[in-house]
Amino acid sequence: MAGEVPVEISRDGETRIRIRWSDGMESLWEARDLRKACPCATCREKKGGKEDRKGGLGLEVIPMKEAVQMQVAGMRPIGNYAYAIEFSDGHSSGIFGFDLLRITEV
Repeated sequence: MAGEVPVEISRDGETRIRIRWSDGMESLWEARDLRKACPCATCREKKGGKEDRKGGLGLEVIPMKEAVQMQVAGMRPIGNYAYAIEFSDGHSSGIFGFDLLRITEV
């Protein structure tokens, strides 16, 4: 990435966003994949997994609001380097840097 910035962000259906970059590249993100890639401290901690008493990873129970189809509820720019993204499950503390948003596969 050589300083590319988003020049257009649009919805692509109910659950996807499309980002067109200053160099012509396009990124297409499913809202659920963006949510899984959230870089906030809480999400990073959850991704670390917790061992159960037997030493294995316990199964995480998914709240009902997360089981429904995930959508991007809103986005706002943070300076010239990132977007704060709010999801339909109410989560909104992640700051998604342009370098993360340019990733084409999660």
